[in-house]
Amino acid sequence: MTSLKIGLFGIGLDTYWGQFPGLHDRLEGYLRDIHDQLSAIHPHIVNAGLVDNTDKAFEAGSLFRRNEVDIIFLYVSTYALSSTVLPVVQRAKSPVIILNLSPAAAIDYEAFNAMTDRTAMTGEWLAYCSACPVPEIANVFRRVGVQFHQVTGMLYHDPIVEQEIREWVETAKVMHTMAHNRLGCMGHYYSGMLDIYTDLTQQYATFGGHIELLEVEELASRRRQVNAVEIEQRVQHFYDTFDVQPDCPVEELQKAAVTSVALDRLVDDYGLGSMAYYYKGTGNPDNEEAINTIILGNSLLTARGIPVAGEYEIKNVQAMKIMDSFGTGGSFTEYYAMDYADDVVLMGHDGPGHIAIAEGKTKVRPLQVYHGKVGSGLSVEMSVRNGAVTLLSVVEKAGGGLLLLVSEGESVPGPILHIGNTNSRYRFPMGARNFVNSWNRCGPAHHCAVGVGHIASKIAKLGQLLQLEVVKI
Repeated sequence: MTSLKIGLFGIGLDTYWGQFPGLHDRLEGYLRDIHDQLSAIHPHIVNAGLVDNTDKAFEAGSLFRRNEVDIIFLYVSTYALSSTVLPVVQRAKSPVIILNLSPAAAIDYEAFNAMTDRTAMTGEWLAYCSACPVPEIANVFRRVGVQFHQVTGMLYHDPIVEQEIREWVETAKVMHTMAHNRLGCMGHYYSGMLDIYTDLTQQYATFGGHIELLEVEELASRRRQVNAVEIEQRVQHFYDTFDVQPDCPVEELQKAAVTSVALDRLVDDYGLGSMAYYYKGTGNPDNEEAINTIILGNSLLTARGIPVAGEYEIKNVQAMKIMDSFGTGGSFTEYYAMDYADDVVLMGHDGPGHIAIAEGKTKVRPLQVYHGKVGSGLSVEMSVRNGAVTLLSVVEKAGGGLLLLVSEGESVPGPILHIGNTNSRYRFPMGARNFVNSWNRCGPAHHCAVGVGHIASKIAKLGQLLQLEVVKI
């Protein structure tokens, strides 16, 4: 996967440089400082320098286009003509973040007005004049259809600006990851679960990437190639990673180990970054065993940044990938029950869990039946780490198109159901009743992704970059 590339350029007016000695160098110094700030967050910066006339604007646009930049930071250093800006972003065709940043909180009015050279005074004022051309730029961008966003504040020692810039870079990384992600879809939809059915072309249109349709036989055939040494090593890895309960049969751990190794090979062969799966077939022992023993291997994949969703929930594995790409995890979940006594919602799911965000070590338990599904075998039981959490759902709207539904809450301690599933207790500021009503009102599928931390502001930015509606509950 190629790395995110950030385009950076500043703007000015070449007429000023001969009129106000030192102004050009001063503004270039500010641009270098912004470059350093960005490169500390992400190293791949394509810097077109200070663009101060239309010729340089076309050159900068060509530079960004050749380098396929994903996002552009436009530093407005002083007044500049919109004609020196538009050619840059029109050729690059990337989202633009306008940095309207003053070099200080305020002009030192007393020192400024004590200056005796009015030309020098004007030059000093122009160094603080970043806000002046932003309406002109915004007007032109809106009229020609250029997607833009703004960060307004101070160039130095402004925590709001620092956070905004960092979030835009992190969000651009997620957008880039989704655009290059290879999603595997193995098996078929859970029959009758109408809410999860989705338009794959709509997924391409929204997120990009590639979707590979896979057969369960491809996993089953790779299981036959796993040797005894690999089985032994993977079983040991299970014991190192999970809290394997004493009643787990050794032969079931060995079967799960075979499937886990085969899954890794399947993922590597197709270069997958996420996967959705489901299979209810019977009469083919190889396929049945592959699916019955898949949960531990899928949990390991999810923990290392390759989220896996059961029930062929393609929309939700997209949400899980988004959450994981933000570094917050992204575990497959749904409503389990309401606890009105403690005002919490119990949520979880059978199948794989994101063990990297678990509260304590994830347990492995044997199940005599996979409820609502064919077969039996080993499953994982975990709670999401106590503390702040964010829920995300990719929602398919009536009439087509997608939206992002997000909510922030808290994973809280308390009793959970020891049934061999992921399950947690979530508390929301608006209360359990209001949360459930508000969330359901938006018409999501019954699954969602949960990650640690509060990142609704980043999800909102991702929606802006992807031009998706974002609803926060």
